[in-house]
Amino acid sequence: IPVSIAASIILIHSVLLGTDIIGTFCPNSKKGVVISGIVGAVYGVGIVYGLQTIVSLFKKLPVNFIDGLSQVGTPITVAFAIFPAVAVALEYGYKKGLLTAGVSLLVRQLVVMYGKIPMGSSTITLNQEGMALLTGMIFLIVFAVRDKEGASDANEQLVAVFGEKVKRIKKSTPLLAVMGGLVACATSLGIVAGDPISLNLLAKGQNLNAAMTALARAIGFIPLVATTAITTGVYAPAGMTFVFVVGLLVRNPILAFVLGAAVITAEIFLLTAIAKFLDHFPGVRKCGDNIRTAMGRVLDIALLIGGMMAAQAIAPGFGLFVVIGLYVLNKFAKKPLVELAVGPVGAIFTGLLVNVLYCVGLYTVAK
Repeated sequence: IPVSIAASIILIHSVLLGTDIIGTFCPNSKKGVVISGIVGAVYGVGIVYGLQTIVSLFKKLPVNFIDGLSQVGTPITVAFAIFPAVAVALEYGYKKGLLTAGVSLLVRQLVVMYGKIPMGSSTITLNQEGMALLTGMIFLIVFAVRDKEGASDANEQLVAVFGEKVKRIKKSTPLLAVMGGLVACATSLGIVAGDPISLNLLAKGQNLNAAMTALARAIGFIPLVATTAITTGVYAPAGMTFVFVVGLLVRNPILAFVLGAAVITAEIFLLTAIAKFLDHFPGVRKCGDNIRTAMGRVLDIALLIGGMMAAQAIAPGFGLFVVIGLYVLNKFAKKPLVELAVGPVGAIFTGLLVNVLYCVGLYTVAK
């Protein structure tokens, strides 16, 4: 929620976690389907208008901090390109991680210097962060494909044992296709995003970079979603999350809906083939876990720094005191905030606090 407020784009988790709870509590019957549909729709509307209401209220406060709050996502637009190197280091060691980071940095700087390509009367400008990310992903995929240690037929055996589970998912393809289409459509409209990194890139208007990040994240989720689906007979609402890539690349919401539905349908019918592929390339399976871990670590740092930048923009000096203090003291709390929320929460708290101090005469707005 704090990340969504800072960027004015809904992080999909805040919707899907709530709808999962609603669906689980409703009875498994036709009546339950109707009830869950109605309650879920009301919940979704509440999330959208609730976010708009909060942002509108913040804008009416005597000390404006919405402009400063936009700084929360600034480090993410640069830091996201480093996570492939972190993923390489997690699995293949510091030296290979450093090599990946070094080459990515070199490519980034080359693009900064020579990234404008004349094409007739127009010029194509390459994005330095996007090219650095692409370079890192190439290194990660090459290392993963070459890693054959631990090859087995474990997933193939799972498919044989849980074949009925896979059939159950395939029977629900029409419903899942509609869900995938809606997610892609909402992403195309800029209403939702699948993760905090692509969310902040989308908020900055960097759709291509957001799509590349979402694609890397989707690759990371292939092993987890495929294995879980085969063993449980339950498929994730957004599938392997490729639907977010569709939404970020396709700006026409109707076309995004159609392509999103097609993508999630393809995922379902390729489940068995994907499972067998992961058996032959165990490095790719491990790569998925490392991508998710690396993105989490980069995000923790980037959002903390972003929170500090936002707080400093809202109230110089005072804001840094608040965010750093919150970060350190949070470690001693009985129920601490998750680290990636500390920066955005600290920035929002700074904005609210300076408004309270302004009202009691203990804060003046800098001219």
